[in-house]
Amino acid sequence: MQHLVYFDELAQAALLQSLENKGYSKVFVLVDTNTRTHCLPILKNMIKAVDSSVIEIKAGEEHKNLDSCKAVWDTLSTEGGDRQSLLINLGGGVVTDLGGFVASTFKRGIDFINVPTTLLAMVDAAIGGKTGVDFQSLKNQIGVINQPELIAVFPEFLNTLEKRQIKSGFAEMLKHGLISDFDYWQELKALKNLDTIGDKIQKSVEIKSHVVHEDVDEKGLRKILNFGHTLGHAIESHFLIAQDKSVLLHGEAIAVGMVLEAYLSHKLSGLSKIELDEIKRAIDHIYPKVQFNNEDITSCIDLLKHDKKNTHGDVNFVLLKTIGKAVIDIKVPSSLFEEAFQYYSLP
Repeated sequence: MQHLVYFDELAQAALLQSLENKGYSKVFVLVDTNTRTHCLPILKNMIKAVDSSVIEIKAGEEHKNLDSCKAVWDTLSTEGGDRQSLLINLGGGVVTDLGGFVASTFKRGIDFINVPTTLLAMVDAAIGGKTGVDFQSLKNQIGVINQPELIAVFPEFLNTLEKRQIKSGFAEMLKHGLISDFDYWQELKALKNLDTIGDKIQKSVEIKSHVVHEDVDEKGLRKILNFGHTLGHAIESHFLIAQDKSVLLHGEAIAVGMVLEAYLSHKLSGLSKIELDEIKRAIDHIYPKVQFNNEDITSCIDLLKHDKKNTHGDVNFVLLKTIGKAVIDIKVPSSLFEEAFQYYSLP
């Protein structure tokens, strides 16, 4: 299935056309506490002729769970949602992931539209049809793959974000270069600041959309999008549940994961030491160094066993052959994990 991603004026036109042509019985807009304040007025102005009901969830990865889903399902039911209803997901990755899952399972499936409001969601989370929630503090354990009717990208929403959130989304853009486009990686690495990042969004969308279009069900090529995410998700989960740690944003954890998995790539799949060090230097320059003690590392490695990409007890990794070329289904000896963390921790 082609992924219909529209930008700016075209996005507004596509959104209005879909609302008009489909004749939905009821339109619901899912927001979180942040997007209700900063983004909902902008969306309402775009679709002011459309009557819609707003459903709000709490902001943050810690609320991306089945309890939040239940609250949204309850509201859909009590406010008269039926099979011909539409859910517009207005938010970052938590809202688009959770909203897509809620829509895909309510009444056995209603239409949904993603309107991503964070850089992370614009270039990654809102595209590709992966929906779901965390379970027992493990990332994305419950979910389905189901495509939105369309994805409407409005870069103006980036003006509502803190710099930390922009940097979080930027990690996924760096990943797109590392796995498939050397020149794009060089372009991103050379940026002096992220104020002009909106100009690069379309390239990342094109890369992800192409990969997903070629392999919707993640049987082969789509797996390359998981680079940095095997260890990155374990790190994100660890910092989510650790009582004495500050929570990491998704992209911050993935940035660490990319350095760790670049090290594994150097050891196992041919990535040169020069390119490994280039990746580490670039990421160290952008993201604050995360401190890991021995207990943290042990916990992160232990969490790997829950990764969705595992088969028959083996942990499968996406690694790099070179910058711009990824390889899939690489089994990594556990003895290398601590080495990778040691490399990341180097100044």
